[in-house]
Amino acid sequence: MNFNEVLIPFALTFLAGLSTVLGSLIFISNTFIKKKYFGFFLGLSAGVMLYLSFVELLSYSIKGIGFLYSNVFFFAGIIFMAVVDLLIPHQYLEERTLKKNKVFDRKLLSTGFVITIGLIIHNFPEGMAVFLSSFSDIRLGVLMAVAIAIHNIPEGIAVAAPIYHATLNKGKAIKYAFISGMAEPLGAIISYILLRPYLNRNILSYVFAVVAGIMVYISLDELLPACFKEDQGHRAIIGIVIGMMTAFCSMLFL
Repeated sequence: MNFNEVLIPFALTFLAGLSTVLGSLIFISNTFIKKKYFGFFLGLSAGVMLYLSFVELLSYSIKGIGFLYSNVFFFAGIIFMAVVDLLIPHQYLEERTLKKNKVFDRKLLSTGFVITIGLIIHNFPEGMAVFLSSFSDIRLGVLMAVAIAIHNIPEGIAVAAPIYHATLNKGKAIKYAFISGMAEPLGAIISYILLRPYLNRNILSYVFAVVAGIMVYISLDELLPACFKEDQGHRAIIGIVIGMMTAFCSMLFL
């Protein structure tokens, strides 16, 4: 195993996590109020993630460990993310805090910290997904990194909004968005340390089935409901279809 085999997957994971900072920058630059294409980009991310989950990840898993075990671990991934959402319902907090705008509010600041913790928990398995996918197939890893990066942008906004409104400190808003995003490269490092001795086709088949479940849950629970808000249904559907077509074309030509 040479250095580049680890460096490139880690770099992709780091860039995907760093996109949360982009979200915080969009928010503090007052660009967030321009939501014209928000539904489209969330749909684009969902389209790529759903297509890759069913066509690439689950397909790979079925070939490796069979239909039964692949589906068992696929649903295990869904259940895992559902439990995480029940413990840290960050989407509800996100919707609640983005409506507030106060000079200093300790409760709002505390809510910002909770959102940050929730996103750290959510981003950790995403980092593992990007890293392990890139490790197995760099084309698949690039697509997953792009899809996750797109959906991390509104997560960066979700962190920055309450922190900034509570403190009026742009630096703190960016810092906590960065911290939440860095859970993804941390997930990559830990997955590499724990799974490096066992990375073969069978292990990757189990991992990819779980990752597919995680990605499907994220798409259905976070991305699709958000992208159909505020009369953006048509743009969202166009984004979903283009996302799926992008994933399809990449499998043909990359």
